[in-house]
Amino acid sequence: MIEVKNLIKEFDGEVVLNNIDATFQKGVVNIIIGKSGSGKSVMLKCLVGLTPPTSGEILYDGRNLIGMKTGEIRRLRRDIGMLFQGAALFDSRTVLENVMFPLDMFSRKNRRERRKRAEFCLERVNLSHAANLLPSEISGGMKKRVAIARAIVLNPKYLFCDEPNSGLDPKTAQMIDELIYDITTDFAITTIVVSHDMNSVINIGDNVIFINEGIKEWEGAKTEVMNAANEKLQDFVFASDLFRKIKEAEDIIAEDEKEVAARVEASKKSDKIIK
Repeated sequence: MIEVKNLIKEFDGEVVLNNIDATFQKGVVNIIIGKSGSGKSVMLKCLVGLTPPTSGEILYDGRNLIGMKTGEIRRLRRDIGMLFQGAALFDSRTVLENVMFPLDMFSRKNRRERRKRAEFCLERVNLSHAANLLPSEISGGMKKRVAIARAIVLNPKYLFCDEPNSGLDPKTAQMIDELIYDITTDFAITTIVVSHDMNSVINIGDNVIFINEGIKEWEGAKTEVMNAANEKLQDFVFASDLFRKIKEAEDIIAEDEKEVAARVEASKKSDKIIK
């Protein structure tokens, strides 16, 4: 579990994150959404320690990232997996070598054990057949799956995903969503996804946080997003024509159901009068 308390981040006196409080539970997919420039990417950087916050606390299972010594941070990062927006694979290394890289850097296992672990992770993302290929020889969706395998190769407690579906077609994006969800639940990982993709929110967003202009405007489950009362959230969600049409269709259906219910009730009252 990761807890964020009173998180503030300023750049040259400008407040980018304003007093954020949040709790990210393990074994569920936590999604941070918001429009471009809302502060969600800065929040992710603060959470993983790439950008120090101005003030506040970031607690990894009770351990405060703020103020940790270099050795403590290094040990913590062994528990963190990171899926970058562009996959960030090494072009000159094979798929298997890319997945093995964190093990080569941080693990004390021998090469045979490291290779076995990397092969297991590739199998988990259904890419065993691509082990000896170079990144230039595989598709964008496959690159994302390689990046996921690399992110979990150290068996992390915490997984961070930065726009995991960026640049992918809808079918491949759904596959990546399902893979992230399955890995999160299977290994009880605390997963935090930064995204503006509402399809991901609806598919896998166990806990959803909406950031707007550096403020946490709303938090809830994916089942509550579409009908939330927060006006700014609604503007964000229904900026897409598709979701706006879905909402309009749901409203029409709801009105029809009310009308039918009213007619049924009136019919019952009429029958009682006649009797």
